[in-house]
Amino acid sequence: MFSLQTIFGSGMQFYALLDDAAAAAYDSAKALHAMMKAADRQPALDAFKLARQRERAAADKISRALVDSYITPIEREDIEALGSALFKIPKQIEKFADRYALAVQHLAHIDFAPRAAMLEQAAAVVVEMVGDLRRMNLDRMSALNEKLRAIENEADRLMLELYREIYSGRLDSLQMFLLKEFFEILEKAIDRCREAGVVAYQIVLKNS
Repeated sequence: MFSLQTIFGSGMQFYALLDDAAAAAYDSAKALHAMMKAADRQPALDAFKLARQRERAAADKISRALVDSYITPIEREDIEALGSALFKIPKQIEKFADRYALAVQHLAHIDFAPRAAMLEQAAAVVVEMVGDLRRMNLDRMSALNEKLRAIENEADRLMLELYREIYSGRLDSLQMFLLKEFFEILEKAIDRCREAGVVAYQIVLKNS
C-alpha cells in the first residue's frame, strides 16, 4: 500500500526553494558590501538586478509549488510568509543601489561600508536560519535569532550616531538629506532580514 507521500511527494522541494530565495538575498547584500568597500565605489547594478531576478524566480516557483503540491513540510501560510519576507530583502538593497548610482557624486565623503557589512552579516544569518528549517532545532534557531537581534540592535545604535552627525551643523542641506535617506534605506534592509528571521524562528517554535 502506497503512502500519501509516495503518491504526492513529500513537499521537501519547498526547503530548496526557500534556500534559493535566502541565497539570492545574501548575494545582493554581499554585492552591496563589496561595492561600498571598493576604492572607487562605482555602482555596478548588474549584480543587484540578477539577485532580484533570482529572488523573483524563486518566489514564482514557491507560488506554483503551493498550488501544485498536496503536501508541504510546514504550513502553507508559513511558506508564503517566509517567501514574502525573503523577497523584500534584495528589493530594498536594489533600491539603495539604484539611488546610489544617481547620487554617487555627492556621496564620496560618506562611508557606507560598516553598515553594509552589518547587512551582509544579517543576510548570512538568515541563510543559516532558512537552511536549519529542515532540522527544526529550537535551541539552534533561538541562538541564530538572538544573533540576528544583536546585529539589528547594533544597527540601531549606529543610526543614533548618524543623527548626531546630521545635527552637528557641519553638513549642508543636501548632505544631510542624502546621509539620512541612504542610511535609513540600509537600516530598513537590515529590518527586512530581521523580519525574515522572525518568521523562520516562529516556524520552528510552532513545529518543535
